[in-house]
Amino acid sequence: MNELTYASAVSLAQAIRQKKISPIEVIDAHLARIEKLNPALNAYVQVDADGARDRAQRAEEAIANGATLGPLHGVPISIKSSIDVAGFRCEAGSKLRAGHIAKEDAPLVRRLRNAGAIILGVTNTPELLMAWETDNLLYGRTNNPWDLSRTAGGSSGGEAAAIASGCSAGGVGSDGGGSIRVPAHFSGICGFKPTPGRIPSTGHFPVSVGPFALLGVVGPMARTVADLKVLFEVMQGADDGDTCAAPVPVRWRGGEELKKIRIGYFEEDGRTPVTAETRAAIRAAAAALKQAGLQVVEFYPVGLEQARHLWWRFFGVAGGMLLGPMMKGREADLSPILKEFSGWVASETPHTAESLLQAWIDRDLLRAQIFTQMREFPVLLCPVAAVPAFRHGERSWTVDGETVNYLDAWSYCEWFNLLGMPAVAVPMGSSAEGLPIGVQIAGLPWQEEIVLTIAAELEQQRGDWRPPQNPLLST
Repeated sequence: MNELTYASAVSLAQAIRQKKISPIEVIDAHLARIEKLNPALNAYVQVDADGARDRAQRAEEAIANGATLGPLHGVPISIKSSIDVAGFRCEAGSKLRAGHIAKEDAPLVRRLRNAGAIILGVTNTPELLMAWETDNLLYGRTNNPWDLSRTAGGSSGGEAAAIASGCSAGGVGSDGGGSIRVPAHFSGICGFKPTPGRIPSTGHFPVSVGPFALLGVVGPMARTVADLKVLFEVMQGADDGDTCAAPVPVRWRGGEELKKIRIGYFEEDGRTPVTAETRAAIRAAAAALKQAGLQVVEFYPVGLEQARHLWWRFFGVAGGMLLGPMMKGREADLSPILKEFSGWVASETPHTAESLLQAWIDRDLLRAQIFTQMREFPVLLCPVAAVPAFRHGERSWTVDGETVNYLDAWSYCEWFNLLGMPAVAVPMGSSAEGLPIGVQIAGLPWQEEIVLTIAAELEQQRGDWRPPQNPLLST
């Protein structure tokens, strides 16, 4: 069974096209794995076994009839339960939306279905996506496949746990401050945050408008970069419902063109220390890319600390003001994690029209400053987070004798949301406890293809993906 459930989406699609395996066989293997593992992991909040088997049967018939097959024909995927999938729960982990069923597919979901993908179910999130761990009052806590005593991250934690455990070949998360990349880093998989508008966020809750439109995106998660690339190609493209949409054609780059690009890397930012194993993973990634013939030079852009402050002014302060009316009077229904987030926001001075306008201006000026520096280094290599997957409920960690607090540990991701840059997390190392550690590759807006191609080069140098080392998942 592991042979099928740990196979990449690309290899599954190829084997199905070549009639080496059937879509029914693939779907049944994944459903059996979900039945076995989900009680311990709590990755899925809803699984449609009958619907998935029906679609697998239709996929089998399409092959027999000689129909044109999409690039994901028969491939089982999962979707974060904050994205509309017709007939599935889209509650974003909140009692405030309990029982909400999506009436139609989000555009990206339609595109995945048109490519032949079969949706197994939807996955768990923290309440209203406001945490880097996954727990809520509706469905409870999601556990990390590497160590059940630790979180799989948030807010796309259910998605990461499903993919890392072989309960899904790939899927879709969303990311406003690391919510794809941190769970990928914690769970030992790949996760990609595109430029806002490159993959339509239409059909996502909370809706990506106002400050959320500047920061929040939807993007693919998978065990390999090759799978990310296929998922990206299928989902990308402008949609009228996305305020940031732009008609950007897909253009893959490689060979000599890629080798002309200078990659700037740094092990930490001088403010938030990272573990020794994280620094080692960055050094190993830099060496691997050099081995692949790419130019890799130490470089740290000036202005990232300001980006961290501005990110919180948008995500924390403005985001809290947008969600506040929804929560007012329903405090008894809020999860402890969301109450904690609301407390952090309440300690801040609310935006006035003038302060929000100034933050917006400062953000645009900072983007220009950082992008000017990146003319020389259009790609950056850096940590995903300060620490690997943490134990449930932890709020601070000691790194190199310094205390790293909860809101600070993920600043390495937040910069790129504020700046609107595409970024991918790729597994590269492990901690002293055997937990996975990822590295992050980021590029200039609308340069998704460059970022993913460099990530693929790194993955090739690193070697095959390693599944979680957990007896629970061994059979």
